[in-house]
Amino acid sequence: LSEVLARAAQAFCAQLREAPRAIAYLKGRGVSGAIAKRYALGWAGSGWHGLASVFAEYDSPLLVQSGLVIENEEDGRRYDRFRERVMFPIRNVKGECIAFGGRVLTDEKPKYLNSPETPVFHKGRELYGLFEARQAIREAGYVLVTEGYMDVVALAQRGFGNAVATLGTA
Repeated sequence: LSEVLARAAQAFCAQLREAPRAIAYLKGRGVSGAIAKRYALGWAGSGWHGLASVFAEYDSPLLVQSGLVIENEEDGRRYDRFRERVMFPIRNVKGECIAFGGRVLTDEKPKYLNSPETPVFHKGRELYGLFEARQAIREAGYVLVTEGYMDVVALAQRGFGNAVATLGTA
C-alpha cells in the first residue's frame, strides 16, 4: 500500500501546481510554496476517476485497500474518494505516506475528509506532521499539539515547526 499512497501523493502535488484556486486558497491562508512543499500538499481535482490517469490498473484492489478509491457494493463501480480538495499527506515517522486528509475550498460539508483506517493507517496511533516536526521538536524540547492539518501548517509557516495534530475527533 505504501507505494500506491506514495504515487498518489506525487500526483496530488503535481496537480496542485496546475490548480490556481487551490494555490490562491493556500496563499490566502498564508501558506508559502516552501511550506506547501515541506508538507507535500497537493490537490485532488474534480473528476470522479482522476486517479485512473495515475494508476493504469484503476481496478486494482490496492486502490480500495489504501482508501483512495471507493467501490460501490451494489454495482461494483469505483470512484475517487477525494475530489476538489487540498490534500494533506499523512506520513509515518519514517516519512512514508500512509493516508490523506483533504479539505474543500468552500463551506461544503464535510469540510475535511480523511482516509479510512487501513492496514497501514490507524488514526489513533499517528500524529499529523510528526515526521516533518521531529528535528524542531528535538531542538525546542517540546511539541505543540493542535487540532488539525491547517493548524500545523500555519504554525510551521510562522516558525513553529514543532507542531503536530491529532487525527480525528478527541
